[in-house]
Amino acid sequence: MGLTITEKIIKAHLTDSDMNQKGSEIGIRIDQTLTQDATGTMAYLQFEAMGVDRVKTERSVAYIDHNTLQTGFENADDHRYIGSVANKYGIYFSRPGNGICHQVHLERFGKPGKTLIGSDSHTPTGGGLGMLSIGAGGLDVAVAMGGGAYYITMPEIVNIRLTGKLSPFVSAKDVILEVLRLLSVKGGVGKVMEYSGDGVRTLSVPERATITNMGAELGATSSLFPSDEITRAFLKAQDREEDYTPLEADKDAVYDKVVEIDLSKLVPMAACPHSPDNVKTIKEIGKIKVDQVCIGSCTNSSLKDMLKVAGILNGNTVHESVDLSIAPGSKQVFEMLAGNSALADMIEAGARILEAACGPCIGMGQSPNSGGVSLRTFNRNFEGRSGTKDAQVYLVSPETAALSAINGYLSDPADRANWGDMKVFEVPHPEKFLINDNMIIKPTFDGEIKRGPNIKPFPKNEPLKEQIRACALLKVGDNITTDHIMPAGAKILPLRSNIPAISEYCFVACDETFPKRAKEAGKGIIIGGANYGQGSSREHAALAPLYLGIKAVVCKSFARIHKQNLINNGIIPLTFKHEADYENVSQGDELELVNIKETLDNPVLKNLTTGAEIELTGGFSKREKDMLLAGGLLNLTKGE
Repeated sequence: MGLTITEKIIKAHLTDSDMNQKGSEIGIRIDQTLTQDATGTMAYLQFEAMGVDRVKTERSVAYIDHNTLQTGFENADDHRYIGSVANKYGIYFSRPGNGICHQVHLERFGKPGKTLIGSDSHTPTGGGLGMLSIGAGGLDVAVAMGGGAYYITMPEIVNIRLTGKLSPFVSAKDVILEVLRLLSVKGGVGKVMEYSGDGVRTLSVPERATITNMGAELGATSSLFPSDEITRAFLKAQDREEDYTPLEADKDAVYDKVVEIDLSKLVPMAACPHSPDNVKTIKEIGKIKVDQVCIGSCTNSSLKDMLKVAGILNGNTVHESVDLSIAPGSKQVFEMLAGNSALADMIEAGARILEAACGPCIGMGQSPNSGGVSLRTFNRNFEGRSGTKDAQVYLVSPETAALSAINGYLSDPADRANWGDMKVFEVPHPEKFLINDNMIIKPTFDGEIKRGPNIKPFPKNEPLKEQIRACALLKVGDNITTDHIMPAGAKILPLRSNIPAISEYCFVACDETFPKRAKEAGKGIIIGGANYGQGSSREHAALAPLYLGIKAVVCKSFARIHKQNLINNGIIPLTFKHEADYENVSQGDELELVNIKETLDNPVLKNLTTGAEIELTGGFSKREKDMLLAGGLLNLTKGE
């Protein structure tokens, strides 16, 4: 029996266990890591605490792309700290202004057949190059930088077979929106999405990367494409042809599931408020008035995306009722736009050009007007993520976004009637990219670590006790995101290196009283619904609850990265054996987990308020149990 691409990469990097047992825990060697500045400071504090003298990976890169709005000293201090750590320990440092981590890594560092983990949930962008790229918590990244294996559940592998070719003005964004429509935000949990079929050859690497990027919204462990002649052409254009390795699934490879998508039948689509899987066609939604359009993010900020947008804007003016902002994904893209008329076309049309950074995607500026409709080429449209709680955010392709910005209403680019007198155009693939890595600093392995006053130690847990008795401090519903647990935005992101300060915002999107009540209680348990913790990899969604005394989270089901972050930090994630028991716990009930050290796999939750006894499941590996017993991964690693 042949192997899939995923199985080939895992087999070549396997350090522990049997990859033939689906659902079992395996350890894999990590070739590359990346961090970004919103998660990086904490990851490097944890790396320092491990006492390793230098990174052990083939390549580790620290990017500055999230906290670039400097309204105080905090972000600048974090950047200085990250730069000093990178220099001392052997990490390449991508300076502010060099671009978004996933776009730059795709351009300059990604290699087919390699493994990559990053402290950002959209790290699977690298799958567009045929890498096994996985989003992880900062502590997992720190351990990998120190030479430790990364542990995942051996995933099921879903083959998404693409046939046909996209019609004009139907894009890669529409492909992944169709996958989300078919599978939902929970459809990828415990799975890797592997793309194949004749349709793959019609997609460029940046288009493939758009699709793998938003695989994170499926909850997938990773997504990846074959490495073929399209991959070789991209790497050659990046002056990196030597990094090319052909990689495809064996003809007799066996998949756990097959999904067929005919690219020629797709039409422009949008993810409607407030979930990436709430997908409808643009035609179904209709010509709604648009207040704001934001183009960019790690999903759609490549040179090809930007050239499409410039081509639509050329000779036109942004509608008087629309605010349009555009953020190129990297300095390379920005420079190439500036080197021809494309950037001038954008400016002339009335676009507001932002720096090459994440910006509005993580609520760092460009919040919509109250109740406004915002079209965004981003990957998430969770309620309030834009910075405006009642904004109606739609996720669309660059073509749909640009055309709608001109017309002032949601416009289907596949409908010629929406173009008026505008010209239709084609965007060629560049044969050569502009190579200028002067904003990437190579480490010299010297210098002192520079810490600012906002950089505080991360909270540490204690070994697990025999029993946990605590109040159900909060009860929440299904699809609670990490934005609900630990919000982003210009006000809160600068506090990412200060857990005591950022904990004041923990769960305020659900209950403004939670931080105060948690401090008063001293300890507590959280009750949640299905897919708890979906969204970003932010470890702060575990660190802040840890600081506030949360001992366990009991839910119907968990998102992969957040569950691992809870385990890494010694918070016990448990699920209801019978989902109906979710109704048997109310906020404020006094709860008890008895003999929890001996019963981690199948504990019983006693509701001391009602008298109910509720069966729970853990489903932990031996390594995860050891972590929980020790009070977290760092304690276990250091033998504390």
